Amino acid sequence: MKIKTEKKPKKVFREGPISPEMIAESIAKHSSKTEIGAHSIFLGQVRNDQIEDKQVIAIEYSAYESMAEKAFHNIREDAFSRFDDLTCLHIYHSLGEVKIGEICLFVFVSSRHREQAFEASRFIVEQIKKEVPIFGKEVLEDKSFSWKVNQ
Repeated sequence: MKIKTEKKPKKVFREGPISPEMIAESIAKHSSKTEIGAHSIFLGQVRNDQIEDKQVIAIEYSAYESMAEKAFHNIREDAFSRFDDLTCLHIYHSLGEVKIGEICLFVFVSSRHREQAFEASRFIVEQIKKEVPIFGKEVLEDKSFSWKVNQ
């Protein structure tokens, strides 16, 4: 049984890092949905890159929120139309400062079967990188910064 998606855009942005507790709570909430056979979870984490011999200590995320929320909504709807077996799909992205080692992107895809969950998760993450107007300012150890390029 396919669950219909809402047409109203869901709130995606969270201030600061996405907590492990939020991730665990999201997983726990889905245990009662017995039509689900697979979950695919993608967690984007801020890594400790070096730029011009300076250590990145955090990324400060900003966005054109209304445009970004619409882009997230379109990606979500596109995923539901491309992947028949999807039952649930949640996307959360940080705004503000996220330190190295903390989670900035949480994509949680549920499906009747694992293959579609894997494929949909990858599709969603790649579309986010291409289409959503989110900007990352890498904060360096000396408090200078560099604008992040999506890869």
